[in-house]
Amino acid sequence: MNVNDTEIAWSILQKKGYQRTAHLSEMCVYLQADVVLLVTCSVREKAEQTIWNRLQQLTAMKRKRLKTHTPMKIGILGCMAERLKMELLAREKLVDVLAGPDAYRDLPRLLAVADGGQQVCNVLLSLEETYADVMPVHHAPRGHSAFVSIMRGCDNMCSYCIVPFTRGRERSRPVCSILEEVRMLSDQGVKEVTLLGQNVNSYRDMSEEQFFGSDATKLSRGFKTIYQTKRGGLRFSDLLDQVSRIDPDVRIRFTSPHPKDFPDEVLHLIAERRNICKQIHLPAQSGSSRVLKAMRRGYTREAYLDLVRNIKQIIPDVSLSSDFISGFCGETEDDHQQTLSLIREVGYNVGFLFAYSMRKKTHAFHRLQDDIPVEVKQRRLEECITVFREEAERVNAALIGSTQLVLVEGESKRSAEDLCGRTDGNMKVIFPKEDVHVQPTAFSTVPISAGDYVLVKILSANSQSLRGRALSLNSLRAREVHCRTPPEDQPDEHVVQTQP
Repeated sequence: MNVNDTEIAWSILQKKGYQRTAHLSEMCVYLQADVVLLVTCSVREKAEQTIWNRLQQLTAMKRKRLKTHTPMKIGILGCMAERLKMELLAREKLVDVLAGPDAYRDLPRLLAVADGGQQVCNVLLSLEETYADVMPVHHAPRGHSAFVSIMRGCDNMCSYCIVPFTRGRERSRPVCSILEEVRMLSDQGVKEVTLLGQNVNSYRDMSEEQFFGSDATKLSRGFKTIYQTKRGGLRFSDLLDQVSRIDPDVRIRFTSPHPKDFPDEVLHLIAERRNICKQIHLPAQSGSSRVLKAMRRGYTREAYLDLVRNIKQIIPDVSLSSDFISGFCGETEDDHQQTLSLIREVGYNVGFLFAYSMRKKTHAFHRLQDDIPVEVKQRRLEECITVFREEAERVNAALIGSTQLVLVEGESKRSAEDLCGRTDGNMKVIFPKEDVHVQPTAFSTVPISAGDYVLVKILSANSQSLRGRALSLNSLRAREVHCRTPPEDQPDEHVVQTQP
């Protein structure tokens, strides 16, 4: 979401004559720029602390610049601006401009006022989609992929989560504006679009021109919400259907969903469309029904596992990823063991794991006690990471011998002799840089470039990535059926994607 917020803010500023610095050196950026804007996140304490540290660095540079240059303005955008507005304005006057998630349209005015030496702030939240008519500036995405925001805010009110307070209530962009943006990206050569939202699959276009019928929102079986079920409008399945029809050679992903919003109609659509990726992010947060109730997640362990089984039955080759929180209020050792067993039972290939950090304003802050010692949280987190690695290694090893269609992102970070890309299941694949045949004619060879679809034979795997050999250029329209064989090589060690 921060990437998309940056693209929206830049689109607004660009129209007002602002220019973006082209310098890559951090020092050059700070010394050359008249305005430095930090796009922020408040979901976890560590993210906020990173911003506080950066502000101290920027303020020191600002003071040095005052001796020889015009004043440099520092701005905070996004969730942290809304959540900590008074503290940000008061603490040593580190910040000149504050703009909340719904106030980016006001940035030109705020910056103009700040030119007069005043601190300025706009953190008002909206009940409607604020940027439906703003076309984000997508900066030459690596690997020809781009993000498209389809909704903002969240109504779920999970007890640990600050998002409803910093991002506001759920509101969705009209379908027509989303389709226009995806068409534009397709025309620009983008090959993968990720639909974004804080609760992306609860999308509901309630705009006047789209409002019709009385169909209630359909939830996953065994799930419930604390708010009244929405009626009318176009649902996520309607949007996904229309977006996937724009260009059969553009992959469609979406994040971050809530498990409650996966009715069978969405799952069948994913299974049927070649260009909708067979990869689902399914945040569990805990494997204990008791903890899930305290988190106000709206489901039990059993309901979650039933959903997993239903997904795997409808989409047999699906790849699953998840989020987990270690050390939530009142979590016992037995609760923790249930989380470990859930990770083993499901078999994810990617995980985002965190130690719990209490956020002000949340239900947990007012009603629960953050009673798990830091060292216990950390130990449980490390155990979750270990189990995640083991299961990801097992899941990925099953792909050895298969042929995967890979969207090439560019050179591998570790070797200029290798290329890297991602599979339909969002697994990183590394393979040697060499010329390949073009399907269906195989009479000549061509070099591989970023944005190409390449068939890659998987030769080895670890818990984080796959290695293989490129066979030929291909396309989504001509995608081959993946063949699987038993593992041939011993997987390597992996570092799971986590954040303490």
